[in-house]
Amino acid sequence: MHSLLWKLLRKNISLVQLIGFGIANLVGLTIVILVVQFYRDVQPVFGDEESFIRKDYLVITRSVTSVGAMMGTPSEFSEADIADIEAQPWCRQVGRFTSSEFSIYATVGLGNSGRSMYSQFFFEAIPTDFIDVTDAEWEFSPSQPEVPVIVSRDYLSLYNFGFAATQGLPRISEGQVNSIPLSFTLTGNGRSEALPGHIVGFSNRLNTVIVPEQFMQWANERYGNGGHRQPLRLIVEVNSPGDVKIDQYMVEHHYEVAGDKAQAGKASYFLTVVTTIVVAVGVVISLLSFFVLMLSIYLLLQKNTQRLRDLLLLGYSPAQVSRPYKLMVLAVNGVVLVLAVVAMLVARAAYRPMLEALQIPPASVWIAIAIGTAIIALITTGNIIAIHRKVKALWIQES
Repeated sequence: MHSLLWKLLRKNISLVQLIGFGIANLVGLTIVILVVQFYRDVQPVFGDEESFIRKDYLVITRSVTSVGAMMGTPSEFSEADIADIEAQPWCRQVGRFTSSEFSIYATVGLGNSGRSMYSQFFFEAIPTDFIDVTDAEWEFSPSQPEVPVIVSRDYLSLYNFGFAATQGLPRISEGQVNSIPLSFTLTGNGRSEALPGHIVGFSNRLNTVIVPEQFMQWANERYGNGGHRQPLRLIVEVNSPGDVKIDQYMVEHHYEVAGDKAQAGKASYFLTVVTTIVVAVGVVISLLSFFVLMLSIYLLLQKNTQRLRDLLLLGYSPAQVSRPYKLMVLAVNGVVLVLAVVAMLVARAAYRPMLEALQIPPASVWIAIAIGTAIIALITTGNIIAIHRKVKALWIQES
């Protein structure tokens, strides 16, 4: 029965129209899934967090000018300044740097050489949520005053390839840090005490020496004046570090962003914008192909109106009459999906060697394939619903 209906109804089907729809839908769908896959593949270049909504951190200070320094312009951030930053749409949360209010003298043993290195030192503290080193030893207790510290990884490189190389001192690996003798002499408020310390990790995010907030509060009360000082630096968690609104805000308020985070953020933001535009173009092409197919189907149904009415009058149900058209849509869209996935994989195989040369690990292709499948499913569902409604409308007219 189905074969007879198909032979009867296929006479007015335009193969050219079907091919045109298929090509348009194939181009649009391939653009969408290829761009999605390329975005996922290159994300590690711009940061460690591989997701479509990536968070990042900016360390900001007030700009220091010669005129401001001479006039004694304050460098601290007031509560109003912090509240204004927190109110910005690109800001997720703000952390305050707490500085030490006492003198620090550090002594570092250099292993079996029997030599030691002495230097004035400094401490800062920030909330734990902003620290990119997780360690169970990141605690401080006044009853056992040993100071855990996190040091910028740049400091270790500076020592190994700058200071140690020229002074004939041994180089230190990250795995050796726990065995290095370390002590801090804290002086202030009429006291001078030596406390042992140990390095618990190295930070890529923070270019400073970080101690726990519990220690900083205890030490400032014991060796400092115990007063509350406004922060000189802030760390801001943002959801789009390259957003032009962030740059505008920093310039308007005379703030500076430490390091090259702003430039890296701009590259990531630019990638996101370009990806969004290209995906939007692909989606528009897919939508246009959807309407092309719908127009073709309506024209086909219009040509077959009398034949469809005769079939309905003979007792065929709307589901039986519309089934050949629905199967045709399913077949065409299924072929489009398969060809789009193949085209995406071929294009990906062409650009992957360049990413492998940069030692960028491959991302899974299943998310891109799932997005393509979802788009085809939506288009197919819309086509089938439209066909069913058109045939049912004819059936109602003949009832």
